[in-house]
Amino acid sequence: MTSRPRGPCCAALLTTFIAVLTVLAACTAAPPHAAPPHAAPPAAPGPNPAAPWPQRPVVDLTFDMAPDLSSATGHETVVFTPDLPVCELVFRAWPNMPSTAGQGNALVVTGATVQGRTSAPVMSPAGAPPGAPGTLVELPLPGCVPAGQSVRAELGFALRLGADSDERMGTSPATGTAWFGSGFPLLAWVRGQGWIRDDAVTIPSETATSEDFRLDALRVIAPTRAEVSGTGRADVPVPGPQAGTTAHVFHADAVRDVSVAVGAYRVQERDVAGARLHLFTPASGTRADPQRWAQEIDGTLGRLEQLLGPSPYADLWVVIVPPLTSGIEYPGALQFGDLGTKDVPELAAHELAHQWFYGLVGNDQARDPWLDEGFATYAQAVVDDSPGEYRLGSVPRALRGGLGDPMGAWSGRGPGAYYSGVYVQGAAALLAARRRVGAGPFDAAVRAYVTTNAHRVATPADVAHAFAGLPVASDLLAGAGAFATRR
Repeated sequence: MTSRPRGPCCAALLTTFIAVLTVLAACTAAPPHAAPPHAAPPAAPGPNPAAPWPQRPVVDLTFDMAPDLSSATGHETVVFTPDLPVCELVFRAWPNMPSTAGQGNALVVTGATVQGRTSAPVMSPAGAPPGAPGTLVELPLPGCVPAGQSVRAELGFALRLGADSDERMGTSPATGTAWFGSGFPLLAWVRGQGWIRDDAVTIPSETATSEDFRLDALRVIAPTRAEVSGTGRADVPVPGPQAGTTAHVFHADAVRDVSVAVGAYRVQERDVAGARLHLFTPASGTRADPQRWAQEIDGTLGRLEQLLGPSPYADLWVVIVPPLTSGIEYPGALQFGDLGTKDVPELAAHELAHQWFYGLVGNDQARDPWLDEGFATYAQAVVDDSPGEYRLGSVPRALRGGLGDPMGAWSGRGPGAYYSGVYVQGAAALLAARRRVGAGPFDAAVRAYVTTNAHRVATPADVAHAFAGLPVASDLLAGAGAFATRR
């Protein structure tokens, strides 16, 4: 999900992590520019994206922030209508995965009810490091439920944020800011498959898998002087339940996850390409001028729309996170590290591309990581006019043909191999196919893949179907191992 492997869970991984960052910065940074000379042609008119799943879960979330922003008390209500029979509900507590827990973050479920009855949550390690709460949360149902019958669950939880965390959640005491993505129990269902229970992995990466849900309300209760970013469209803030607090409420029709930031931020709002940008920069200042960030996001988003189709989300919430060394994407929301001006184009292009690949078109990130990272790196290379930096010949021989390997396999090989085998190999195979068959037909096939699989959890078989009329492209991807899916 990120443009660089990031957020090591311990000091032993830090050296490797920094080395990977250095390699990627050398390979993928692009100078600031307007439209690249070989940018994609304007997207041809095509069918509208598939509609969201009518039976998608409905989620109501509340985060009540501590005055010092180091923690939050949460409450979640989920109404879930499965398309297969179920006897339990399964959630993931991603703050407890190794890279995030290693930075001092934690999520604990404090209580739950199902269908109005008390249910004892069962938290299992599922890849969590020793001493951390588990990443797998299961709620037994009073009785098995057939497909099509709705289930209502309520969960209380406590979220702890690590100080100066180089991860998707944490606090920066020096700047008076806090941020958190995936900071709640995330329903782990995929239509037609059921519950996804893969272990979290030890390398910095993504393993979250979820269907779109309707965000009925996201409430963030914060100190009145704090600025708050969220996900979706924002209501006008109102007084909070306690003196000195303000309630910020957001809504979204179809998102897979939620990201929030709270604290001493300066806020810039403007229209960019196909979205309304809400840019949050620390009041303490940033290395790159906020206007530079806004300009890059505007230009890059426009080029991505030319390549892939309309921007998936009307509101784009972007937060500059002081301790973060890379970027992390959420549907309609991005977290960027406080990087120098020269790093802005590459980082913006990659994370914005994830709005289509993972945001609009989902994937099982534990089983098929290349479907978001490979496609996002490919789109980044096209809109930044850097396709020559991704070549199949640069992939180490031991990793060639392993593009379709799951995160469990990449975890054992390390973050450097993961970057080469998934980011580089995926982008290189797609770029080679585009060169061979021509930008016009290739781009049309990718746009058809996006529109057909919008609001779904796509699989490599869906990619194979999209390229069925372009056998050269299919052969190149097959040679890289794109369709050899295994859990």
